Amino acid sequence: MFIHLGGEKIIRASELIAIFDISIEKSSKISKQFLNHAVKERQVEVIGEEECKSLVVTKSTVYYSPISSTTLKKRAHHLLV
Repeated sequence: MFIHLGGEKIIRASELIAIFDISIEKSSKISKQFLNHAVKERQVEVIGEEECKSLVVTKSTVYYSPISSTTLKKRAHHLLV
């Protein structure tokens, strides 16, 4: 099964680790450290040119998605149930 993250980006549901609202980027010291490390390791991908609303963490990449975390969680839930 696959999850559409926005733009032309689709991932396998089995690769999904977590979906977060973009606000976590600024609200937690640990999340800042995690994202800084991902940037240094070139494991970050911004989807499209629209404003990012969520972070999607997979086994190999962190995606900045223009789709809300609520919508992405619903999509993932439908696939995993």
